[in-house]
Amino acid sequence: MSLNEAVAERLHEMSKLLELLGENQFKAIAHSRAARVLESLPNPVENMDKAALTALDGIGDKIADKILEYCASAAKGKPRIFEHEQMLKAVPPGLLDILDIPGLGPKTVRAMWQDLGITDTTSLKKAIDSGSLLKLPRMGEKAVEKIKSGLALGEEATRRIHLGLAYPMALRIAEELRSVEGVERVEVAGSLRRGRETIADIDLLVMVRDFEGVAPKLRSAKSPAPKATGENPAKPAPAKAKSEDAPHPVIEAFCSLPDVRQVISKGPTRASVRAVINLHSGRWKGGGPDEHPKEPTMQVDVRVIPERSFGAALMYFTGSKDHNVVLRQRALAQQQTLNEYGLFPEDENQTPPQDRGIRPVASKTEAEIYKALGLPYIPPELREFPADIANIEKLGKAPALIELADIKCDLHAHTTDSDGRMSMRELVENAIKRGFHTIAVTDHSKSSAIANGLSPERLRAQIKAVHNLNKALKAEGLDIRVLAGSEVDILSDGTMDFDDDLLAELDIVVASPHAALSQDPATATKRLLKAIAHPHVHIIGHPTGRLINRRAGLDPAMDELIAAAKEHNTALEINAHWMRLDLRDIHVRAATAAGALIAIDCDDHETSDFENLRFGISTARRGLLTPELCINAWPREKLLKWLKSKR
Repeated sequence: MSLNEAVAERLHEMSKLLELLGENQFKAIAHSRAARVLESLPNPVENMDKAALTALDGIGDKIADKILEYCASAAKGKPRIFEHEQMLKAVPPGLLDILDIPGLGPKTVRAMWQDLGITDTTSLKKAIDSGSLLKLPRMGEKAVEKIKSGLALGEEATRRIHLGLAYPMALRIAEELRSVEGVERVEVAGSLRRGRETIADIDLLVMVRDFEGVAPKLRSAKSPAPKATGENPAKPAPAKAKSEDAPHPVIEAFCSLPDVRQVISKGPTRASVRAVINLHSGRWKGGGPDEHPKEPTMQVDVRVIPERSFGAALMYFTGSKDHNVVLRQRALAQQQTLNEYGLFPEDENQTPPQDRGIRPVASKTEAEIYKALGLPYIPPELREFPADIANIEKLGKAPALIELADIKCDLHAHTTDSDGRMSMRELVENAIKRGFHTIAVTDHSKSSAIANGLSPERLRAQIKAVHNLNKALKAEGLDIRVLAGSEVDILSDGTMDFDDDLLAELDIVVASPHAALSQDPATATKRLLKAIAHPHVHIIGHPTGRLINRRAGLDPAMDELIAAAKEHNTALEINAHWMRLDLRDIHVRAATAAGALIAIDCDDHETSDFENLRFGISTARRGLLTPELCINAWPREKLLKWLKSKR
């Protein structure tokens, strides 16, 4: 864990502790906001002084002092914030465990502690069993059942899941819901739509035609969808709903899906369930019995939304929380009120406007709501950091972010010559299917023995094989170029795993760190700077070597690496595999701001790895990357000219 992450974690905890202690809510919010600022910093916080910290939007004098206190004490081997330690003494330690239960916020947990003497999960279970928990204000039977479910699931309920595991799961459930009669549209919302690297739960919004009480009918995947016109003979006759509180047919269908293992809650238009995660998506190398249960699940929430307010709901449930707060404040400043039902004129009445039949100013689409607020449409990936709103407003439009269709080549791929599962020809065929003009063969170098790295002799033989393949492809009339390359290990001292003469024979060199990934920041920075400056290196592959939720990797001074990459015209890679996503989004932001080149590569080992490109694109968009700075979006002639310029 980097110092940035460690300080941010401490500030987040202080925010929770402040609320548990009943302190000023704005003080708690300030600590949480400062934590998010630190999480978004691309450079080490320990290199910043007080002036630099307070210059950041969201960090004031007092919090800057706490950050500096933590950094100074960490340098001595005893990281601490005195105020944090005092708070911990004032709060029973078990309350922080209770806060980890889904659906429980600091205010409710404080009421449990103050009114019922609940201080840990054991006393919480006793309060549930005795019925005393129901004595708390706004604590009904359904809320208690949710708490019981959270307690039973334990750590599984709070585990954040890789983007690459949550995404196919969301698509699978969305496709099932689209087959329910009357469903017009299903959209993913939440952090999954924003492209965050890990997901706490999945949010799905469903738009349905106005009909009442029709029993859901799921179409078989093998049978064709009913025609848009004419009657569907298989459609059951309408049946009256039992009551106004009866779940919508979509909700009934959702709760009955085969992947659902537990229904947490079910109401007329919304439901929450625990559904099975497919751990076999892509190259999953975890999933051992000590790391995951045999059948891991995650929470999925579905809401049925009328067409008239679908845009408002999609905006609200996409978030982020900070983005929504800024938009609501903007609406209030314009004498309007914004909620999940729409943008409404503001008035003195305390009853929600949608409950009074007030016509919204805008509600059907996100674009019309942004327009009514005087803003251009803001892509979901740019709704994480509130500062983006002001920047986009100043520009008058959102930047033209890179899209999946912009990618024309993959420059980091492996074959059966090292640890890949595709032959060279199979690799090329996959690239052709995706419309790529270029594919690079970059098998591992000799030091990666565990990955069957190539010796110099084997690499030279592969170079010849690539040249022969290019001749064969041309003879077949196939317009694709295969590059002879290598993913060369950056050794611990920054030298390359092959000598310069051999590197000069390659069309492309991707230099990556694979070993010594626990080096201190200064040593790691020096190591990577040496690789960036190497005249034969084109791309720095997965620069930190991290694996999300499993390995922190290197923690170099990214500002120095980015400046060097710009100077030497070397590209920094976003490794699109969902276990890596390295560079991180905050690093991509710093790189694009400096004008450094970025590569988005799938690190292909098998056919399914090409599908990971969407995750690299999400990270790139969160990092404000445009096609001009992405070498994978360049025409072939421009790409080849750049590759030769490094020789």
